[in-house]
Amino acid sequence: MRGKLTLLAGVCAAAVTTPSFAQSAQAGASSGVEEIIVTAQRQSQRLQDVPIAVSAFTAEGIEKQQIKNTSDLQLTLPNVTFTKTNFSSASFTIRGIGDLCVGVTCDSATAIHLNDAPLGGSTRLFEGEFYDLAQIEVLRGPQGTLFGRNATSGVVNFRTAKPDLNKFGANGEAEYGNYNSIKVKGALNVPLSDTFGVRLAGFYLDRDGYTKNLYDNSRIDDRHMFGLRGSVTWEPTPTTTVDFMAQYFKENDNRLRIQKQLCDNDPTGILGCLNTSYGYGTTNANSTAGSILISKQFLALNGLSSLGLGLTDVYGKNIYQNVVNPTDPRVVNTDYKPYYKAEELILQGRINQKLGDKFNLRITGQYSKVKNDSGQDYNLSVGDASVYAAGLARFEAAALGAYDGFLPGFSNYIKPAYNALLPKGLAGGTYCTSLGDPSNTGVYGGHALCASTPEDFDRSTLDTSQWSAEAVLTSDFDGPFNFLLGGIYSQAHVTDASYYVNSFQLDYASALLGAATAYFRGLPPSYMGSPNFHSDSTDLRLKSYGLFGEGYVKFSDKVKLTVGLRLNHDDKKNRAATTLLSALVPYGTANFDDSPYAAGFDGDPSASNPGVQRFQERQVKFTRLTGRAVLDFQITPDNLLYASYSRGYKSGGINPPLSAEVAAQVPETFKPESVNAFEIGSKNTFANGAMQLNVTAFYYKYKQLQLSRIVNRTSVNDNIDADIWGVEAEAVFRPSRDMSINANFSYLNTKVTTDKPISNSRDYGGGRADAVIIKDLTTAANCAVASKSGNAAITNAYVNAVNDVLSAATGAGLQHTTTFPSNGGIASTGAFSVCSAIASGVGGVVPKPDDVVFYGSGVPSSVKGNHLPGAPTIKFSAGVQYDFHIGDLTLTPRADLAFTGESYGNIFNGNVNKVPAFTQVNAQIQLDGPDKKWFIRGFVQNLTNNNSITGLYVTDQSSGLFTNIFTLEPRRYGVAAGFRF
Repeated sequence: MRGKLTLLAGVCAAAVTTPSFAQSAQAGASSGVEEIIVTAQRQSQRLQDVPIAVSAFTAEGIEKQQIKNTSDLQLTLPNVTFTKTNFSSASFTIRGIGDLCVGVTCDSATAIHLNDAPLGGSTRLFEGEFYDLAQIEVLRGPQGTLFGRNATSGVVNFRTAKPDLNKFGANGEAEYGNYNSIKVKGALNVPLSDTFGVRLAGFYLDRDGYTKNLYDNSRIDDRHMFGLRGSVTWEPTPTTTVDFMAQYFKENDNRLRIQKQLCDNDPTGILGCLNTSYGYGTTNANSTAGSILISKQFLALNGLSSLGLGLTDVYGKNIYQNVVNPTDPRVVNTDYKPYYKAEELILQGRINQKLGDKFNLRITGQYSKVKNDSGQDYNLSVGDASVYAAGLARFEAAALGAYDGFLPGFSNYIKPAYNALLPKGLAGGTYCTSLGDPSNTGVYGGHALCASTPEDFDRSTLDTSQWSAEAVLTSDFDGPFNFLLGGIYSQAHVTDASYYVNSFQLDYASALLGAATAYFRGLPPSYMGSPNFHSDSTDLRLKSYGLFGEGYVKFSDKVKLTVGLRLNHDDKKNRAATTLLSALVPYGTANFDDSPYAAGFDGDPSASNPGVQRFQERQVKFTRLTGRAVLDFQITPDNLLYASYSRGYKSGGINPPLSAEVAAQVPETFKPESVNAFEIGSKNTFANGAMQLNVTAFYYKYKQLQLSRIVNRTSVNDNIDADIWGVEAEAVFRPSRDMSINANFSYLNTKVTTDKPISNSRDYGGGRADAVIIKDLTTAANCAVASKSGNAAITNAYVNAVNDVLSAATGAGLQHTTTFPSNGGIASTGAFSVCSAIASGVGGVVPKPDDVVFYGSGVPSSVKGNHLPGAPTIKFSAGVQYDFHIGDLTLTPRADLAFTGESYGNIFNGNVNKVPAFTQVNAQIQLDGPDKKWFIRGFVQNLTNNNSITGLYVTDQSSGLFTNIFTLEPRRYGVAAGFRF
């Protein structure tokens, strides 16, 4: 560590005299670089005087650099990446620290603020378009002693334009672009008196889809959204200012949460996708829960082989076998039209009161309400229904009474399910699939989607509210000492955070298992509820408070010391459930919780056991003390050096409930994160103000970094340690009054330091040739066995012996272990079997050898030395513009280039998890009228039309281990015209 700090110190010292590159604001009308005033330290200061790594964009800079939304913002910031994520959320990663934690009890690593007030992680601010902003500030590094919400990676603070009490004004802009894109935005400022003003602003966006759907030749991934904002400023006295702001956002379109699914197909079906690279294949459906639960092997293992109603064979064809996955990320083939609905209301009030000449008190209150509902094709493909033809014909025969000869009355149990799933009969060509609904009754409760193909799709919903109150007292003494004291209290209440996976296969399994179970127990005709996978949080309550403060001591005009402390307390209580085919439900029951048979498939079905509690209730509390210390040295009025230490903290949380067979393998909670961050920096202005050069170096010691993985269809979180270090440089240069150049560069090195092995869901054999990866034919999860002595023959022989016994006992016809393709990246062998039998052997017939070790969640492997996700080693960007004066008119062409280096999508690294480097080029030319009262602009974004991947997500083994990717927008171009007065 000492060597790294010495190197970083040298870099910063050299930056005082050595040119470098960085990002700053646009130049104004003078010959020097425009000074930007920021409030990164809760007071108005020149950007160049703030001893923090902070980038700021003025309203003009946002427009000139075509920063339309949060995805664009990342392109012009050092060591910052942004990506959408799998469940209607996003991750803003700063210096390698992002939202690797998945779940409703996870906090955001990057705190998103609106006018200094923290928004929750559920905010939709990252989905809309920017409009009527005064400034954006991005602070890199742990924050807590200045801002109300603690953050380990940094703070992004959006400042909306406030009413101007001095003059009436308005601005407006209309834009038309490719994809038939229409965008309108504007603002109206009305000073009603010298002390009271109102400002109204809004935007509207409507465009066609970026993505072509080959299934029906339609366009999807469109946008239809609008936002409105009203602001009021009242100054009842010269020392009192009252601000109120209300903001509303709404979206209703067919946005794709996931742009594309990638897979290097596994022909064995044990994994679904291989571990070498993410190709443009489709997962082997025989690896998925839907296919396994309707397979003849599963039914045989459960004593139902005599019914002959299995639709699939895990060793035979799968429904995606002939599916072609287009290699163009903007072309898909899906039989389910995506939908996306989002609403957000934010109410914010603030009183700023000067208390005499020496103190200032600011009190802020904020309330937000967010609702989100989205769904799309789970596999982004169209399954081949012919694979089910023979089995469905037998299903129809059973419903028509053909099975009554050896199972008297069995048709009465099958017929309700048959009528629900195939309402027009098998020849009618209509398949009905459960919709994700809170009753968990799905198609059997009348909540169905009927189509010409068997559907599979997901649904993600969220309904949450949050409020906070914050007070900050600052001093303004004439002497060497000043201070800031603050406190914040916030509450959040999530009333719905659900994720559903729906498929015709799961509905069929629900029907068949429910009918057979009820029939053999002499109960009324029933199905298994819920017929879809449902992860559900119905009552999450978060309470948090923070007490923070800083003291400032000026030893001289040049040297200042800042010391800050923060006390954090977080209290989280969650009520959650994860269900799939977990209760026997008679037809006509409104909610399977109310079923007299809700104890489940293996439980007590008696009517004396109603309403079995299926929710898990857990509570966690965390209290931590954090702080920072900064020493800054103003060498000259234009040159600042600083060194800082800060300690960041992010609270832990509660893992979602898991099915019983794997719950013991995963802790119920995960720990808080902490980071010790060391930073040195230099801020400089040269050449009489014509050039600004800021450079920073940092070293982080990260403890208990929260990391998500999938276990049996559910995201759970672990903790690891990591070291992070890097350098950043930002520059803006104005060689003449009419020319402006900006650039930035960053280098980042991240390494996992923990020795705790973690199992890789893509390779449950842990890279070992003596391991056997098992696909469980009862849960569709994976497990593994390996040899203590490294003897592959022993493990393979043991698995084969277990399969022989199971096959003989049930007629399941389980095959022996098989090898994966030589280029598949899997050293182990694999087999379909039953993990519980592999874990302990089959009675006294096949005992588990002493040399064989069972791994329920896979053979763990070391990730020590691997890079953190979302942390490209190299990033740089540059932009240049020039003003040509034509009489009273000004013509300004501008070009921007941004390069983001290669990174990884998860902690296991390797080619299969690689996020490729990408480059984006933007350009525009704008003609401004006299005094910039009007303008006409032509623009292009992503000039080279790159399909830039920003992140990826590896799904569960029971879904086939495919990879979801998230991308930037394709090439956009158009024209715009506007006015301002």
